[in-house]
This record gives sequence, C-alpha cells and structure tokens, in this order.
Amino acid sequence: MDPQILASLVMLIAMEVVLGIDNLVFIAILSNRLPAAQRQLARRIGLGLAIGMRFAMLAGASWLLTLTEPIFSILGLSISGKDMILIGGGMFLIGKATVEIHHRVDPEAPRASLPSGGTARFWPVVGQILMLDAVFSVDSVIVAVGLVPQTWIIVTAITVSVLVMLMSMDALSAFMERNPTMVMLALAFLVMIGMVLVAEGFEVHVPKGFVYSAMAFACVVEGLNILARRATTRSRPEA
Repeated sequence: MDPQILASLVMLIAMEVVLGIDNLVFIAILSNRLPAAQRQLARRIGLGLAIGMRFAMLAGASWLLTLTEPIFSILGLSISGKDMILIGGGMFLIGKATVEIHHRVDPEAPRASLPSGGTARFWPVVGQILMLDAVFSVDSVIVAVGLVPQTWIIVTAITVSVLVMLMSMDALSAFMERNPTMVMLALAFLVMIGMVLVAEGFEVHVPKGFVYSAMAFACVVEGLNILARRATTRSRPEA
C-alpha cells in the first residue's frame, strides 16, 4: 500500500482509460453497422481479444521496446517499427473515417464493402476492431512500461480500462445511434486522431492535452446542440 505505488496505479488507470476513448468511439461506429442482434457480441469479442493482445504485448515487453529502435532513415528522419505501426494505423484510421463520412453525407453512394442487405459482416468488423486496438495498444503499452516498472500495476490498469470500456460500450453505442450528428463529430475526431498518429510516426509530437481539450470542447458544444434540439421539439405544438 505504498502511496507512490498507489499513485502510479491511479495515474496509469486514468491514462489507459483516456487513451481508450478514441478506440471506444471507433468500436461503437463499427459495431453499429452490424445487425442489432450481433452488435453486443462483436463488441465483447473485439474487446476480449484486445485485452489478450495487450497482455501478450506486455509479456513481450522487451521485444516491444526494440520497436523504438530505428530501422531506416528517410529525409533525415529515423523510422522505427513503432513509427511504421503508427503511420500505417493512422492512415488506416483516416481512410476508414473519411469513407464513413462520405457515405453519411451521400447515403446513395454504393458501398462495396457491405453485403446487399446494407449491414456489415460480423468477422470483418471484429477484425477491424482488433487491428485498430493493436495500433492504440502498442503506444499505450510502451508508455506504461516506460512509466511503471511493476508489471502487476500495468496488468491491473489494462484490466480496469477494458472493464470500463465493456461497461460503457453499449450505452455509448446506443447514444450515438440516437444522435447521428454525434457520429459525424466522432468520425471527425477519428480523422484528427489518425493525423496525430501519422505525425507521431514522423517524429512530430503533438501534445495530447491539446487534442483531448479540443475534443472535449466540441463534445460540450454538440451536447448543447442536442439539448437545444430536444427543447425545440418539446415546445413545438403537435399537428
């Protein structure tokens, strides 16, 4: 019960939860494209596999840290394995979010990735959830290993953060389904996060505090818009 150890545990749990927010948003958007009966199962399988992947990364922490060593240089920049993962994941996130935005702006556009019924396939969605979680996990596990030497603290923080995600996942997905404008805002966030990941991969460090502050402010504004629309609907006389 050393106060310093407890402080490290609380700090790491908070960091894992905050870093998991963008992952949570992506899972909510992807899973809501599935038939209603499959959504909860996809979220649980995706997050269950995600926690297993994070523990596997933690078990191979010594190998994971070697990803920070430069592999090659380009235009004076040293690119490591971690950088390549961040760049690839960021570009995937930008592309995926941009395609989703396009189809929400133009719902009549053909969607080659979807079957004729208009809903996504189960396992490809789970695979995409797992792929993006791998990108987010690499960075968070490397940071956790660098900050805290005690493995049990990292294991506890990862477990708590995933449990928080599991408990809030259904509520977040339902809220986003009821409020389509919030989905568009979340997709814009994913584009921004993807750009931050690409920038980090090219050694351009963007302060995370600025990013999350902008996201929080935008969410507050959108929340006020939702309340204003509901108030307008309630005050409107019935036909």
